Amino acid sequence: MKNELQHRQQRKRRRIAALGLVLVGLSILLFVLTQPERPAQPVSQAALVPAVKRTTPTPPLDSSSRGLPRIRGVYLPAAVAANPKKLQEIVENAKRVGFNALVIDVKDNHGIVAYDTKVPLAQKIGARVDLLKLGELLPQLKKLGFYLIARQVVFYDPKLARYLNALPTEREPQRWVSPTDVRAQEYNLAIAAEVASLGFDELQFDYIRWPDGGAYKPIYTERYAAIERFLQRLFERVRPKIRLSADVFGRTLWNWNTKQIDPIGQHLETFDKFFDVLSPMVYPSHYETEELRSDPYGTVKKALESGLKRDLKLRPFLQAFEMRIPTR
Repeated sequence: MKNELQHRQQRKRRRIAALGLVLVGLSILLFVLTQPERPAQPVSQAALVPAVKRTTPTPPLDSSSRGLPRIRGVYLPAAVAANPKKLQEIVENAKRVGFNALVIDVKDNHGIVAYDTKVPLAQKIGARVDLLKLGELLPQLKKLGFYLIARQVVFYDPKLARYLNALPTEREPQRWVSPTDVRAQEYNLAIAAEVASLGFDELQFDYIRWPDGGAYKPIYTERYAAIERFLQRLFERVRPKIRLSADVFGRTLWNWNTKQIDPIGQHLETFDKFFDVLSPMVYPSHYETEELRSDPYGTVKKALESGLKRDLKLRPFLQAFEMRIPTR
């Protein structure tokens, strides 16, 4: 018990130090993460196949075993990463200021799969757009010393939603697929398994959630349960091949998130079991109260301090775009 307490205190001190690094400024996207615990193993190209039913779930990650050396990076849409001139400019600036990581879209929030995927359904629904020549791009970036993170958007997928004839939400037309739809799960699992073999150091998932909207009430039990079931499948199928991370709403850092009353269904203690690190999007622009928007530094600081009290591995996204916050 004493050793465990000392270990937890050491981890707290490391995380507080990481927080100091994170709060340098809001003009960049800043990460704190660890190198992979194991190298990615080659796998065959993924295809849509029925999931194998398991009687004994794979044990989730032991959060006490994940050390996280600090790195800093920036997010790139696929179109930017595929543009040699823009990419060169970003790489030069990144190296100049000490960045050593890049997050690159492989499947974005338009439903575009931006590389030469062999997943049959991606080709069938017109999602494949062969922008990224990953066989050439990734080795070049690795030679320059970059840690490479693939970003995959999951349940926000207009192309798949139209194909599956998904129901529109109250706020938006046909852009979301249900986290309970096995077809949507299999599609994303197939892409993730394929991406794990392409040479990235890490695979980061976004939009593993339900659409936003609705009151904060204890009525979303099945939403949280559905997300956890998908995370278990994702962990079992992909985690042996590559390090995994996830983007989550910034508001999930606040203590009320532990009550599981949010309609989006993201509960950080649940996510933490299946991912090596979580990236809360602590964007001041996304808060409705003027007090939080007008003090970007204070808002980010308070949110991260709240998350650190919950003993989570955090690597936040910081806002680098101008939207509803002071720019001077």
